[in-house]
Amino acid sequence: MLMLPTFAQHPLVRLVAATDPRPEARSRFVEEFSSNGFAAKAYDTLDGLLADEAVEAVYVASPHQFHVAHVRSAAAAGKHILVEKPMALRLEDCRAMIDVAAEAGIHLAVGHSHSFDLPYLRTAELIRSGRFGRPRLIVGSNYTDFLYRPRRPEELDTAQGGGVVFSQAAHQLDVVRLLAGAEIESLRAVTARLDPARPTEGAYQALLLFENGASATLTYSGYGRYDTDEQLGWFGELGQRRDPSQYGAARRALAQVSTPAEEAALKEKRAYGTSGNVAGRTAPAAHNHFGHFLVSCDEADLRPMADGVRVYANDREWLDPLPAPAVPRAEVVDELHAAVRFGVPLLHSGEWGTATLAACLAILESAATGREVRLGSQSTASARG
Repeated sequence: MLMLPTFAQHPLVRLVAATDPRPEARSRFVEEFSSNGFAAKAYDTLDGLLADEAVEAVYVASPHQFHVAHVRSAAAAGKHILVEKPMALRLEDCRAMIDVAAEAGIHLAVGHSHSFDLPYLRTAELIRSGRFGRPRLIVGSNYTDFLYRPRRPEELDTAQGGGVVFSQAAHQLDVVRLLAGAEIESLRAVTARLDPARPTEGAYQALLLFENGASATLTYSGYGRYDTDEQLGWFGELGQRRDPSQYGAARRALAQVSTPAEEAALKEKRAYGTSGNVAGRTAPAAHNHFGHFLVSCDEADLRPMADGVRVYANDREWLDPLPAPAVPRAEVVDELHAAVRFGVPLLHSGEWGTATLAACLAILESAATGREVRLGSQSTASARG
């Protein structure tokens, strides 16, 4: 449901059809998006959706392991594609997706990722301006309750794309690659599994070296204790206001279930079409974010925030403000629309998504072997075959 409020509110989008195996979701979609004589459609198969001539672009938000098959089908049908991160779980699958998109002559974008968020795009713009010199050191940290939100069994199995590396490092790596403005040359990482009941990676740290000489340290924990939103003025990841008195809420809720089936049922209650869940139509209080970032350039430190970019120069500090978002994650639609309508090259292309997956896999490899893993331009070159 993450992107549904974006599609529902963005003036460049009209939701015409959807597919979902759950009848309650299909019924809700038709009810919610049919209006003024227009009848939205909901299909129980992907083939039905792709045969609909009114559909120009599709958003692939299925579980990770289905992305490659669904992208192949959508490309064969001539639909432009926005596919959720991680793009896939294997680099060869990413290459296959890029190839079928090129053969079909359609645009393939990877997202949503937090590197679409306006505060990070504005920070990257300030860096590229040269006003503050080159980026040298980047720090990123994010502490959340990710691992204690209701999960299906495969979401706790690393081999099936579970854990924080595939789902959360993809965000953090995307942001830091955007800010550094270069490909990752090498990385050294460690991961942690701190709860036997959640048998997958729940935390990691990584040191990244970039081809332009910049470096970054990244830390992530999804163990539901310290919350980085405290450093962002208690604005949440999706720009919503957070109540710090609700400390530990995710762990408490999960403690009420005793079996994987009960946990899956709890997750299902949060799905679209159940328990009154509908596409939100209120603007968030602030921009989306992915925790704390600080970029040290030659002449200033830059700190993206939920409401702008805090600049710490040699002689003074100030906030470079950003207007409040009218549509959540509008930048995702804006980028795809610019590519489809005006031929503007995608930033978050299939090649971009492949390089991010290569870095995710490198985190797991480095943690397993205790060695530095070299990446460099081969991560994107390999995406081109």
